[in-house]
Amino acid sequence: MPNQYPATYDKSRSDREGFWLDAAETIEWDVAPSKAWDESRGWFGDGMLNSCYNAVDRHVAAGHGDRTAVIYDSPVTDTIRHISYAELQDQVARTAGMLAGEGVGKGDRVVIYMPMIPETLFAMLACARIGAIHSVVFGGFAAPELAKRIDDAQPKVLMTASCGVEGSKTIPYKPLVNAALDRCKHAVDRVILLQRPMVEAGLSAPRDRDWNEALAAAQPAECVPVSATDPLYILYTSGTTGTPKGVVRENGGHAVALAWSMANIYHIGEGDVFWAASDVGWVVGHSYIVYAPLLVGATTVLFEGKPVGTPDAGTFWRTIVRHGVKTFFTAPTAIRAIRKEDPEAKLLHLIGLGDLQAIFLAGERADPDTIHWAEEHSRLPVIDHWWQTELGWPAIASCFALGDTRRKAGSAGFPVPGYRFAVLDDAGKPLGPEQTGQIAIETPLPPGCYRTLWNNPERYRQSFAAFPGYYETGDAGHIDSEGFVHIMGRTDDIINVAGHRLSTGQMEEIVAARPEVAECAVIGVDDALKGMIPMAFAVVKAGAESGDALRDAIVGEVRSELGPVAALKQVHLVRALPKTRSGKILRATLRKLANGETVATPPTIEDPSVLDEYRALFAGSDADGAAA
Repeated sequence: MPNQYPATYDKSRSDREGFWLDAAETIEWDVAPSKAWDESRGWFGDGMLNSCYNAVDRHVAAGHGDRTAVIYDSPVTDTIRHISYAELQDQVARTAGMLAGEGVGKGDRVVIYMPMIPETLFAMLACARIGAIHSVVFGGFAAPELAKRIDDAQPKVLMTASCGVEGSKTIPYKPLVNAALDRCKHAVDRVILLQRPMVEAGLSAPRDRDWNEALAAAQPAECVPVSATDPLYILYTSGTTGTPKGVVRENGGHAVALAWSMANIYHIGEGDVFWAASDVGWVVGHSYIVYAPLLVGATTVLFEGKPVGTPDAGTFWRTIVRHGVKTFFTAPTAIRAIRKEDPEAKLLHLIGLGDLQAIFLAGERADPDTIHWAEEHSRLPVIDHWWQTELGWPAIASCFALGDTRRKAGSAGFPVPGYRFAVLDDAGKPLGPEQTGQIAIETPLPPGCYRTLWNNPERYRQSFAAFPGYYETGDAGHIDSEGFVHIMGRTDDIINVAGHRLSTGQMEEIVAARPEVAECAVIGVDDALKGMIPMAFAVVKAGAESGDALRDAIVGEVRSELGPVAALKQVHLVRALPKTRSGKILRATLRKLANGETVATPPTIEDPSVLDEYRALFAGSDADGAAA
């Protein structure tokens, strides 16, 4: 297949209006937009549509009701369920009717605090169906953080389940919900709770209702047309402290951009099976578990499990083969976890990959060593790509479906059509090839990107204030002479060592290349003499030798690659890295601990016990921590 990317990208720049109006034709509109971009109204401002109709009903109307829409695969409960588009339509319409029966209508908010089960997807689509705005919060999220989001979104209804299953642990949700509601200033009218067989939750009259009883009494609701610029959902970004940061996604641009991305990045269309191994609490889950696959009539896999331990490091490969997955999307940290447990990929070679054509990675920077390992053993393109919650869909990628298989380990690829990137210095001056600076995107941002923050338009404007005409991503990196964009980490991951600007991401590449290292992180810590110095943390693969010899080897290789100016002297060999539930390493938290600050446990952390080990390490209780 010839590479269509250059011509497609050029078209998106030279004829932005025509490009996006053409893309909008893949969506079924109640009122078709007459313009793509309008400075005052935004994307497709005079159009009207319903996102649920586009994701569900139109496929049934086209005669595809028997096609599988959702495959629910839950190794933690030993459950597999296939849901057709016709069944999905029925479930969503009745769930929407259940909400309407509680007085929920267009513009009302619904908080969804649920595990990775089909009813969560039904609830999201049901909100879209009646024009309500959903705000999904991770099931199991801490009560104080749930309370903040409830107070900010002010929902009429909260939907939850009796419990979630995290690996081998069962987490009751109702005590967390009750504790959150007790803290809230905003009074929620109704809690609708789905009882799961693992835990039965008590219901408190008159506020709480049983999900199945309410569903049985509900009448199916029809789709309500909304403006393209009406909000579809509010999603609070990970790591939020203090005032929540609620990203608002609009219906029209969201549908157009996601449908375009499935066809032109991921090579997914009607009847194909797509699996994003994420959680609906993250933007990846919103975009690529729930909405995007269904918008194009594909089959989406809803997976309730972990890359390792449910039951072993082969669970991803079994799921891919079992369901005929064509394109797979996961986080680099998942691949690193699998590699740590199965360094030689014996389970992958035993199980195979079935019909899989490509593996996409996002959520955390993919170090070259992880990509090389995955490509060597899968013998498939392993494509790193980059985006943010604020953007909602990929901004940098190799557009696999356009025949562009060019990729370079360490880079997320090329700008996706619709996005225009620049690398700027601190004064906002564009930098040349290979020069590291602040990654920015020219405005207006393409369809699907956020256009405000819930209840906080001033905070939204701040992301565009530093560099007029640009969105400030908060990431640092460079564009090389071939046009590949390299995201090296957050801007505060560029450290200044005795006047030299060094990338901790570059150091991580060197550390990760050691055959003994499963995954790593490098941070900058304060130093009285040099301003900052790097500190490395490495998780050693199962069965690999560790100790002073490995620490010394890591220090030597970083110095050899970057020179003595790198000043890496401290290497900690650790059991695990502290991460969010989406797999992002909590580098800012590590940096504060290393600098002697008292740090509260972040609400998004996956395993709080890991952070306790670092507190002990920096308190000096672990004498075996560093190489001098």
